[in-house]
Amino acid sequence: MATAPRKISPSTRKPAAKTARGASSPDAIALLRADHKRVSDLFAQYETTRSAARKKTLVATICQELTIHAQVEEEIFYPAVKAALKDKELVPEAQVEHQSLKDLIAQVKDKEPDGEMFDAKIKVMSEYVKHHVKEEQNEMFVRAKKTRLDLQQLGEQLAARKQELMDDPSQLEGSPAKEPVETFA
Repeated sequence: MATAPRKISPSTRKPAAKTARGASSPDAIALLRADHKRVSDLFAQYETTRSAARKKTLVATICQELTIHAQVEEEIFYPAVKAALKDKELVPEAQVEHQSLKDLIAQVKDKEPDGEMFDAKIKVMSEYVKHHVKEEQNEMFVRAKKTRLDLQQLGEQLAARKQELMDDPSQLEGSPAKEPVETFA
């Protein structure tokens, strides 16, 4: 027996944010969940790929997606959640997990997928991401939804920052710093 959809009264429903084109933008949690799904799908593709060239392309995409995702979480989402929850455990643990992922990314980024050790690093990265995602989605996101955080506004900030990082990868943490220009007087 089907149940009727739950009605949300206009007084409790948060209006969807509008982008410049008038379309609704996802809230922060929906945006981060979509990132998690995209990376999970990329890891699944890697698992079934035999082509070294395809593996290299997938790893480059995985590394870019994870790097951007981690940076926007660390710059925008985590500070907001930490303040709203007065958290001293979830966010610091997530930041440590991010650092471990960054270390793995450094070991495979721009490298040739040359055998079982490379594949093992991708497998460990995949398992690590699954663990991290499970904790975020089952703990942090659930708790964040119960706060007064404006998840629509956070979503807009995350989407804008993510676009900036995709448009200008030199802003990514760990990207080669531009050489300072020395002037001689």
